Formats: sequence, structure tokens, C-alpha cells
Amino acid sequence: MTEPSRQSDTAAELNEFFGPRVPGLLGVNFDSCTPDNVTGHIAVTDALIAGTGFLFAPAIVALADTLAAGGTGANLERDGESFTTIELKANFLGTASLGQTVIGTAVPVHRGKSTHVWDVTVTNASTDRVIALFRCTQMILRT
Repeated sequence: MTEPSRQSDTAAELNEFFGPRVPGLLGVNFDSCTPDNVTGHIAVTDALIAGTGFLFAPAIVALADTLAAGGTGANLERDGESFTTIELKANFLGTASLGQTVIGTAVPVHRGKSTHVWDVTVTNASTDRVIALFRCTQMILRT
């Protein structure tokens, strides 16, 4: 397991990497990242509100998939390895409103040599209610 100081460094490195990319543009922030657990959050801003007046579902998917990517990256064993999402599924159980914060926690279900499977639970921090359950499969790529 990674030391606490390393967790902060890894989260900071991921935030820097994703900052100018789509996850960063949507406001995805990593709070911690170890090979066994990844946490992060997104603030619900005007730009993330759908026509319904609530959080746009793809923003939740972006948060969850990005956290799973951070966890997969933390588990790569050799130089030259990378990965890509090959399947994802989300069940939406609730939502969030403008000004609220959504928190994601990703845990590995399977870490094989060719695939990883991650589950992410997404919670509305204001209500402490689970708003989405997310699962994705990552294919490990070798160059």
C-alpha cells in the first residue's frame, strides 16, 4: 500500500495531468489515489446542469471513469503498460443540484494481467445519498 504522503503526490499529479483535459474541464478532482482505493469529487456548477435543472449524467460518468482510470494507472506493473476503458455501466439512483458536491470512491473488483474491473460509488455529499453505481472494465495495453 502507498504511504500517505505518496497518496497526496499521486492525487496532485493526476489533477495536474487531467486539468487541461476533459475531466479537468468538467471539474473532476482527485482527493486520494492508491492501488486499492481512489477518491475524488466534482462541484456541481452551472456548466454541469442539464435541461432538467439537475446534474448532467455524463458528468457523473466522467467522474467515475476518471477515478477508475487513476486506480488502474496506480496498478500498472511494467514500463510500457497503458490501458483503455472497454466497457462501462452506470445505474443512476439520484442526482445533485447546483452548488452541491458529488463524491466518488473507486475500488478494484478484479486486477488481472489483461483486464481490471473497477466499481465506483458516487454520493451526493449534501444528502449523503448514493446517486450512482458505476462499473468499468479496463483493458491493459502493452507496447
